[in-house]
Amino acid sequence: MAMPPRAGRRLRAGPVGYAVLALFTAGSLFPLVWTAVAASRDNARLARTPPPLWFGDRLLENLGTAWSDANMGLALFNTTLVAGTVALGTVLFCTIAGFAFAKLRFRLKNVLLSLTVGTMMVPPQLSVVPLFMVVAGLGWTDRLQTVVLPTLVSAFGVFFMRQYLVEALPTELIEAARTDGASSWRVLWHIVFPVARPAMAVLGMLSFVQAWNDFFWPVIALTQENPTVQVALTGLGRGYVPDQAVVMAGALLGTLPLLLAFALFGRQIVGGIMRGAVKG
Repeated sequence: MAMPPRAGRRLRAGPVGYAVLALFTAGSLFPLVWTAVAASRDNARLARTPPPLWFGDRLLENLGTAWSDANMGLALFNTTLVAGTVALGTVLFCTIAGFAFAKLRFRLKNVLLSLTVGTMMVPPQLSVVPLFMVVAGLGWTDRLQTVVLPTLVSAFGVFFMRQYLVEALPTELIEAARTDGASSWRVLWHIVFPVARPAMAVLGMLSFVQAWNDFFWPVIALTQENPTVQVALTGLGRGYVPDQAVVMAGALLGTLPLLLAFALFGRQIVGGIMRGAVKG
């Protein structure tokens, strides 16, 4: 009879575990590698069968064409500004709302929480026409605040932070701070934010990636003169015969900043997730 592992002992994966991990890693990396391979070829080679399986010699040329034709410099700047603002706003407002729903007492709390969660069931396409009418009435068409303000708070973020704070934040800690004369904002700043830091990191990462990859609303509200990355990529696909290699090069340019951000901050993000999991 096999003895159970001792507490604190590091578990080791066998050959099957490594094989499964390698399989999932290869499947996850394949779209990115294929994008780079396609971006290094020409349109004629991509149209032939079988497709190319290794890199060509036109990667830098196609990247330069995509950079100039899609106004990618401005698009990357706009997308970084939009995604960063949306991530910060979502983390801040959703943490405050999640704390209110988790620990504060006020009338109709459960009703308001149900309505907030219920908005997740409404397809976003239903709000496009009235939202565009409001934006046009304010004169905000083709401006970045058009894609920032509607996404500063998300129902998922509010629910996510509420569920985390219900378990991670002791009510006794808040009551002790109240006894010492701390106001709600001081409790929020000195107690709630430090406790919620792991969940805030996860929510910030998810919000940043979602805002970076958002296509549906930006392509309606913005133009090629003031684009985000996803809007700029639509300009590369136009024409009677779109150059798929240049389109792939543009997609690669739009993906590299996300990979760089995760390479720089991935350890802190994963560490925050693990601390939150252990604490919960």
